[in-house]
Amino acid sequence: MAENILIENDGSVQLIIINRPDKLNALNKQTIEEIGDAVRTADASQEITAIIITGSGQKAFVAGADISEFANFNGKEAHALSQKGQSTLFNVVENCHTPVIAAVNGFALGGGLELAMSCHIRVASDNAKMGLPEVTLGVIPGYGGTQRLAQLAGKGKAMELIMTADMIDANEAYRIGLVNQVTSQDELLTTAKKMAHKISRNSSVAIGKAIQSINDGFRDGVNGFESEIKHFGDCFDTADFKEGTTAFLEKRKPNFPGN
Repeated sequence: MAENILIENDGSVQLIIINRPDKLNALNKQTIEEIGDAVRTADASQEITAIIITGSGQKAFVAGADISEFANFNGKEAHALSQKGQSTLFNVVENCHTPVIAAVNGFALGGGLELAMSCHIRVASDNAKMGLPEVTLGVIPGYGGTQRLAQLAGKGKAMELIMTADMIDANEAYRIGLVNQVTSQDELLTTAKKMAHKISRNSSVAIGKAIQSINDGFRDGVNGFESEIKHFGDCFDTADFKEGTTAFLEKRKPNFPGN
């Protein structure tokens, strides 16, 4: 049984709450494994159509990685830590066929921002603070931060934020494209759930293929346009496509079977 996360369901939307309030929800190895397992389980479920990841309390989404776990590591150990973390959690979230929304409810620093950036969509409360301060420790982001920040905010802004280690507020994060929406702390989960349920009304099969196609456009050696063509064609062989087009022609709302 998971010790560091809580799971709640709101209909077909699953909420994964990182629950280490005494550590400002910092990511240790166990928490990384628990979140990764929860995301994989939700992605495999026919009942879950969207996932929201957030932190417990009102201070922090995730205030960073648990530095005490790796302060004495050597280079070989650090390489393994980064590789395992990415394969266990961060890449799992990014490549999840079920849409994942980060509800950023406070500090999202270091590994916390890297987790939020691996999600497909980010909603932030107006008290949120974000940054990648790793260079102040003599290291660089190791859970995809150098790559995903550049993809979301642009190369120049990523260079600036990583090299200065500056924290930015939610409005600046919205301005540079790092978050999709900013709301009050009280409305954060309501906003995230509303978005999740809106997504859930659409074809889960088509959404999964859209996620794959978008991600492929950022992969080395993969032609995103060719990926889109393939997944577009694949959609035509699904029950969701048949239901969607039939419902459109019959002027009714579709009831997607999810296959």
